[in-house]
Amino acid sequence: MNVNHYIGFDVHKKSISYCVKTADGTIVEEGTLRATHLALREWAEKRREPWHGAMEATLFSGWIYDTLKPYAAELQMGHPAMMKAIGASKKKNDKLDARKTADLVRCNLLPVCYVAPGEIRELRRMLRYRNLVVAQATRMKNRMSGLLMEVGAEYNKQRLHGKEYFHELLDTIEEVPESVKDLLRLSRGALEMFQTTQWQLLDRLQKQPLLAKRVTVLMSIRGVGEVTALTWALEVGDPQRFPSVGDAVSYCGLTSALDSSADKQKRGPISKQRNAHLQTVLVEAAKVAPRWNPQLAAVHAREVQRGHRNRATLEVARKLVAYLLAVDKSGKPFQIRTPAATVEQHVQEVAAA
Repeated sequence: MNVNHYIGFDVHKKSISYCVKTADGTIVEEGTLRATHLALREWAEKRREPWHGAMEATLFSGWIYDTLKPYAAELQMGHPAMMKAIGASKKKNDKLDARKTADLVRCNLLPVCYVAPGEIRELRRMLRYRNLVVAQATRMKNRMSGLLMEVGAEYNKQRLHGKEYFHELLDTIEEVPESVKDLLRLSRGALEMFQTTQWQLLDRLQKQPLLAKRVTVLMSIRGVGEVTALTWALEVGDPQRFPSVGDAVSYCGLTSALDSSADKQKRGPISKQRNAHLQTVLVEAAKVAPRWNPQLAAVHAREVQRGHRNRATLEVARKLVAYLLAVDKSGKPFQIRTPAATVEQHVQEVAAA
């Protein structure tokens, strides 16, 4: 299909500005639409020429992309940071942003970012909500401990969040205001609600036919649990989009920023341009995976011997990314190339050195 029009969209919560250009840059049409499904469909159905459109990836872009996709010859999303760098100027407004996006599309200069299929994005939303619930449950646990400390109550920290012990504690603690006990009961109720919610969400994700086989294969890597496997599968989407392990490691936020000029290179801290959800899960997994995986234990022991415990965790996380990417691309269970006995012997030698 020959594309005659190139359309740039500047999307917001309540409105969408658009600019339609021809291949030579002539503006055919400009305007603003209400950000609703109905308004977008009515506008798209009136297009008489095949069109190629693009928009910046934002919180609102997903549903707009899904609504317009069936009507476009091609529709893409642009990387926000790169688009900002390319289109930087003194003057900025919605109309100009839409024009710049249209120019990037027609000149084939748009920094395109990956858009996961709709069903993957729905499941990803569910997983991220589960992570939010877990974080809220942790905050609630800390608040309960804080309430007890404020009034000088003695309690067993390891058993505090057990149901039986908690009710026993409320019946036995002395010199604690009744208001604090009421707050503790409310907090306990909220904590149980959070725990039930996150278990239900995790159970629903585990039973998804779209993920079941893939997650099983990823969990063949020792030290990779259900949450890590689910997070990898849903945040990465299609593993084939990463041509190398280095690209995947960078996407996960496990590499430092590089500033290189002439013959000088300067490494900065871990880059902020990353998938934060995946980075958090991988770092947490890297802290415990060496207990179960001899290969990762060897990596961790080698880095610890050099005196960098935090770097050791990062190295383990990077190795985990390499394992996950290889297994996900092949679709086959993880196989150890080095005999386990040799690896364990190496770990013991490093630890004894």
